[in-house]
Amino acid sequence: MNINQLDTKILYSQSPGNIVSDMDGEKVMLSVSNGKYYNLGELGGEIWELMKEPISIQELVITLQSQYNVDPADCMSHVTDFLNQLLEQGLVSIKS
Repeated sequence: MNINQLDTKILYSQSPGNIVSDMDGEKVMLSVSNGKYYNLGELGGEIWELMKEPISIQELVITLQSQYNVDPADCMSHVTDFLNQLLEQGLVSIKS
């Protein structure tokens, strides 16, 4: 499933069953369900934290733009790419 950037009704949140730790400013995660480790990086860790509660792509982009000097289109592209990767691994839940 690929994310539709324009669908504002869909909310994304962390899937349960993951153990996340900070390592040198980056977030790393162990998925208990599939036994895999993931390095979310600094920005990915930031997105992960924002998804503690259900949040839309637009809200993610607006929040990240307020914290980082980034082009809106680039930010949208990076956020959707990252969410697609999380979705493929079953690490994100979708609510609509």
